[in-house]
Amino acid sequence: MTLAPARHDGEPGLSAWSDARLLYALEEVVEEELNRHLKVAKEWMPHEYVPWSDGRNFDGVMGGEAWAPEQSKVTDIGRIALVVNLLTEDNLPSYHHEIATLFGRDGAWGTWVHRWTAEEGRHGIVMRDYLLTSRAVDPVELERFRMAHMSEGFESDNSHSMLHSVAYVAFQELATRISHRNTGHHSGDPVCDRMLARIATDENLHMVFYRNLLRAAFELAPDQTMAAVRDVVTGFRMPGHGMPGFERAAARMAIGGIYNLRIHHDDVLQPVLRHLKVLEIGGLGPVGLAAQEELGLFMGGLDDQARKFDERRAAIEARRAARAA
Repeated sequence: MTLAPARHDGEPGLSAWSDARLLYALEEVVEEELNRHLKVAKEWMPHEYVPWSDGRNFDGVMGGEAWAPEQSKVTDIGRIALVVNLLTEDNLPSYHHEIATLFGRDGAWGTWVHRWTAEEGRHGIVMRDYLLTSRAVDPVELERFRMAHMSEGFESDNSHSMLHSVAYVAFQELATRISHRNTGHHSGDPVCDRMLARIATDENLHMVFYRNLLRAAFELAPDQTMAAVRDVVTGFRMPGHGMPGFERAAARMAIGGIYNLRIHHDDVLQPVLRHLKVLEIGGLGPVGLAAQEELGLFMGGLDDQARKFDERRAAIEARRAARAA
């Protein structure tokens, strides 16, 4: 399709694009991306990735065996990351409410919202079935965490703006894919690794959908989109930030190589920014130019922070190796 010519939105004398106007203008792009997604997305069955033959009754009403840490096949860092990742997936009802409110339930937007929700639903199903069947984590603690997390609800940092929300999910879907993939690599269980690789494939397709939508937004409203990307990148938080014990778990996942500043910079932010050539876009007005400059400075500073983190992490690992020796 041919989008409207780019203009210096947000400059004095020019009105910014409203959410309603952007939703209407991007409807055709959403339909094209939805059709592309449906052609490349492969059907898969959650039950095929669960080692059912490993399952047995737990204590309680079934009178089975109580869970104990030594029953788990996954590593300590794998167990921590799996709980965080599943609790994040558990909040799907809140995520659906957020995007359905922002994007609507009609037309191509509504079809995408429901399709995305259906695909994401499989992730929580297969992860919980795997964790309980393989006794990878404490089932009682997991359920208590789920109740506490979902009882708090979820409110997106970007619920005020449809454009900010599109920018956020373009990065967040990739971040989730990376987190799942690294969790699988560090889990120590090939069954877990295969399951999370399947989930990561979905997350990558979702990222591509939103990334392509963000590209179209840059063509329509370059200055406004640049400002939204700047805001999202500089204030980025993972959707599970409100869960119980998230800060401590995130710190351990960072040291363990699941998700940290270096990964966030190199494997999440940079690929999307580079693919869209965000820092190379020309013809911007004052608003867009200022946002682009701030974004470039932030990325440079984040790289410096990541370098310092790498040094600290290397020192921690050296001390651990020395103690083990």
